[in-house]
Amino acid sequence: MIPLAVLLIAYLLGAIPFGYLLVKWKTGADVRAAGSGNIGATNVMRTTGRAAGVVTLLLDIAKGYAAVWTAGRLTGQDVLWMSLAALAVMAGHAYPVFLGFKGGKAVASFVGAFLCLTPWPLAAEAIVFIVVVARTRHISMGSIVGAATLPLAVWLIMKDPQPAVAAAVAGAFIIYRHSSNIRRLRLGTENVFKF
Repeated sequence: MIPLAVLLIAYLLGAIPFGYLLVKWKTGADVRAAGSGNIGATNVMRTTGRAAGVVTLLLDIAKGYAAVWTAGRLTGQDVLWMSLAALAVMAGHAYPVFLGFKGGKAVASFVGAFLCLTPWPLAAEAIVFIVVVARTRHISMGSIVGAATLPLAVWLIMKDPQPAVAAAVAGAFIIYRHSSNIRRLRLGTENVFKF
């Protein structure tokens, strides 16, 4: 019973739409009606300002971390259930019950979840992300490359199949959620990042 409650808690944490709520509170607008239509930090920063974007990023990372940490506390640090909680919090962010199951791309909740579950591999991937974004000026490209290579980093550093499989599923999900960005990258029309 407790493991199933862990997944529900993780999903509901992920479903809290911090970007949407912050923009609504600050401007009264619906962030989904502007920019890319996404509720995540990049679109919040682009449409509402740097401070709102940074706060959204930190809160979305925090909910990912909190979901996996809570799963660990409730299951005696069971890596399988912590791994499943990482996927559940991402699902909550991408398909939030509070916004009609239309949410963000789950990158920040992905970061928070794997920061708790696989901190050293994620640190390695942070370097990959920064290098890719610095070279391409595309947040989406950094997210895609980071998500695609995290499973390898988890396997090489931790040698544990459960979080490695979770990282592979999560990475595939992130790439899927970026399908429109991939099309724009191919066409050369993807937004260039400016902080």
